[in-house]
Amino acid sequence: MSIISQIKPLVIKALKDLYGQDFSESELTINTTKPEFDGDYTLVLFSFVKQLKKSPELLGAEIGEALVKASPDIFTAHNVIKGFLNLTIADNYWINFLQANYNNATFGSKPANGRKVMVEYSSPNTNKPIHLGHLRNNFLGWSVAQILKQSGYETVKSCIVNDRGIHICKSMIAWQLFANGATPQSTNTKGDHFVGEYYVRFNDEYKKQVEELVAGGMKKEDAEKEAPIMKGTQQMLVDWENGKPDVIELWKKMNGWVYEGFDVTYKRIGSDFAKTYYESETYLPGKKFVEEGLKQGVFFRKEDGSVWIDLTEEGLDEKLVLRKDGTSVYITQDLGLAQEKYEDFKYDESIYVIADEQNYHMKVLKLILKKLGKPYADGIYHLSYGMVELPSGRMKSREGTVVDADDMIDEMVNVAKNKTEELGKVKDFTTGELKELYDIIALGALKFFLLRVDPKKRMIFNPEESIDFHGFTGPFVQYTHARIKSILRKEQGARNKVQVGTSLLMLEKDLIILLEQYPAVIEQAVVEHNPSVIAIYAFTLSKSFNTFYTEHSVMNAESEEKKQLRLQLATMTANVIASGMGLLGIRVPERM
Repeated sequence: MSIISQIKPLVIKALKDLYGQDFSESELTINTTKPEFDGDYTLVLFSFVKQLKKSPELLGAEIGEALVKASPDIFTAHNVIKGFLNLTIADNYWINFLQANYNNATFGSKPANGRKVMVEYSSPNTNKPIHLGHLRNNFLGWSVAQILKQSGYETVKSCIVNDRGIHICKSMIAWQLFANGATPQSTNTKGDHFVGEYYVRFNDEYKKQVEELVAGGMKKEDAEKEAPIMKGTQQMLVDWENGKPDVIELWKKMNGWVYEGFDVTYKRIGSDFAKTYYESETYLPGKKFVEEGLKQGVFFRKEDGSVWIDLTEEGLDEKLVLRKDGTSVYITQDLGLAQEKYEDFKYDESIYVIADEQNYHMKVLKLILKKLGKPYADGIYHLSYGMVELPSGRMKSREGTVVDADDMIDEMVNVAKNKTEELGKVKDFTTGELKELYDIIALGALKFFLLRVDPKKRMIFNPEESIDFHGFTGPFVQYTHARIKSILRKEQGARNKVQVGTSLLMLEKDLIILLEQYPAVIEQAVVEHNPSVIAIYAFTLSKSFNTFYTEHSVMNAESEEKKQLRLQLATMTANVIASGMGLLGIRVPERM
């Protein structure tokens, strides 16, 4: 039980005893005390002033005295600053907390709560490799699922692969025109990279053909429609939807190359899925939704045969759900997918990790499912995140300016290698140990940098900045963990019990207070679906330990009692850092 959850009922009892009035815990606001004031936790008094008809100063003095008198094992002092009651927690409380939890492997975890959450993330296209923007999506999805799992939820990770449509046919037709039978094997190219090159090749050829038609006197708008490669692509899409054997065979072959490439990348970055869905299999069930919605009067058909839904009363507009030729649009297949996921897993909540460009689309999806009376509609949650850009600007797949995930990771490994060698502390590592260390640092830096920012915010990724061993980075946290492990290796074996009555120095106490807050930080991350809360906490904890260690020796402490206390502090800090970073999908090395 957290200290705040223990303070709240004591405050409620004090208010009842002093003033004869009942308050609920939800009416209490308790925060950590600001560093410039004496105390550990602060009760905000303003919400009681009007009801109790007393000044904040008098209220604070009376409540503070009552708390210290009734619970001297928890409170040792109090002071009032304007409308805030600052409470000092007894050193013995913190020492008892530390000794009970310093080697607790499950600290911060919760038992199963019987609720199931599905997290859909990644959503790659089979016309290009996984790129830097996908990495933020993958890391967010995996981390949110892991945070929920540690908090007692049953989690199911899924992926929807965008494996059909005009963009897929672009890569296919370019391969037919320009590959001369080349394959990933014959060119020694990773499958997803190989197919992605033909997507770029399509757009290069398309631009060229449009320019030639315009030069011949055609309007640009008409040239874009009449370019032979575009007309051929549109015909290929029709042939695919009609199941033309040679087109289906090519589609399966090229998608197979891409999936082999995806598997390598997923394994490297740690993404995994309980089930993978495919757009080519979900768009048909979505059409059944349209039929159902027409019967219920939720949808309506226009004169040209297209089917729509009117969402103007909800502040949106009319939305197309089926084209006039009977072909589906994105919302059609998403309706089918939502139903299929619910039938497969009977979830309580379904989280969609999708960029903020799809905010409107996700609102529409949830509204349609509500209007259709689907039991799972209220459980849909859109984890909307901002796009990732490079210092040079926004990336574009069709222009070949996207940074592939594999290339980015390779670059990060090189940066990690160079930065580590500059520090010169790995001379006793074997070649194999160095390779693993560089991978741990590189992926840790990449994941931490992409997860440390609130998902809702857009961000700029800078590889060099992300591997700064002294900044707000993954390697800084990893290095702190390795540093603590180095200390602990010097004093292995059982820790002696610290006697009650031992006084805590300010930095010791600050560190214990921060450690005690870890479960509350996880709970905040769960409520907000926000891994950045964990990243910020891990950095703050690491910084706090380094400040403590700079001032106070562990192995040469002023007494054996203090040495044991600090060894326990170091042990718990390392455990919590490893746990928090684990929730972000980041490994922490024992040596660095």
